[in-house]
Amino acid sequence: MQIVINSYGSYIRKEHNCFLIKNEDKTFEVSAEKVESILVSTSATISTDAIEFAVANNIDIVFLDKYGNPYGRVWHAKLGSTALIRRRQLEAGASSVGFTFVKGWVGEKIHNQIEFVKDLRKNRPALHDELERHIEALTDLRETLNALSGSIEKNRGSIMGIEGMASAHYFDTLSAALPEKWRFPGRSRDPAKDAFNCLLNYGYGVLYSHVEKGCIIAGLDPYVGFLHTDNYNKKSFVFDLIEIYRTYIDRTVMGIFAKRQVREDLFDLVPGGLYLNQDGKAVLIAAVNEMFDREVPYHGRNVKVRNMIPMECHRIANSLIKPEDTL
Repeated sequence: MQIVINSYGSYIRKEHNCFLIKNEDKTFEVSAEKVESILVSTSATISTDAIEFAVANNIDIVFLDKYGNPYGRVWHAKLGSTALIRRRQLEAGASSVGFTFVKGWVGEKIHNQIEFVKDLRKNRPALHDELERHIEALTDLRETLNALSGSIEKNRGSIMGIEGMASAHYFDTLSAALPEKWRFPGRSRDPAKDAFNCLLNYGYGVLYSHVEKGCIIAGLDPYVGFLHTDNYNKKSFVFDLIEIYRTYIDRTVMGIFAKRQVREDLFDLVPGGLYLNQDGKAVLIAAVNEMFDREVPYHGRNVKVRNMIPMECHRIANSLIKPEDTL
């Protein structure tokens, strides 16, 4: 499970072999064996004993800003696995191996987008023609991607252009599928201009922390990207890998709207936009945690989404040190 500290004045400390949490008017204990991670998203207190206890039990502590972006985490000081993985990761970025990975990730992202739009089309006969048009455009873009050859360096602009055009078509379909009151003109970030993007951004932030954790555990360097270029303090590899999982958050947010759980009082106005307040975060995080516990097919078996991410990171790491296993 994931412990979420989501209200002002909350605290968490160690009590025997448990975490003791005070959250608003409730105080309760949770065994460390049941905890996978701790999210702290508002003004809260965590004791050094609780931090040490979490580190000893391989439980990461992630701090999120008001937009859902992770700005820090506490994790043990050991690097995952061997330096060989990180060396191979650097080499792959300049070789055909990295190009193969990138095409696979972006292609999978577009495939996931197409499948989601097809699902939306089933229950929205009035939008059939419009959604079909976007599906055809996404399919054409995926074929254009598959036809690329050469190196990442040669094709970086083309790949990111294809990804951008696909996202434009995709988010047009998501907006059209929403009730008219909640439709939006496109993606917006920090702050979001509308409720949909506000929920989406915060959900992506939670997902980002899971992908980063998976990379660290597998021994992959979060800062050494293939498609996204290296930059100071930019976790480029996390940005690369998160793309294949974004539709899990997209589906979750659309589900919240479909269940009519979205209300205007879940958001607070800030200059230039809005962000989720405490009640909004509670609604979203409950839905996201439910999604992470859902089982999905993964290489011939069903696994929980939260387990699939570190499993995929390990698979990538193994492929880097065993080229015959590369995608």
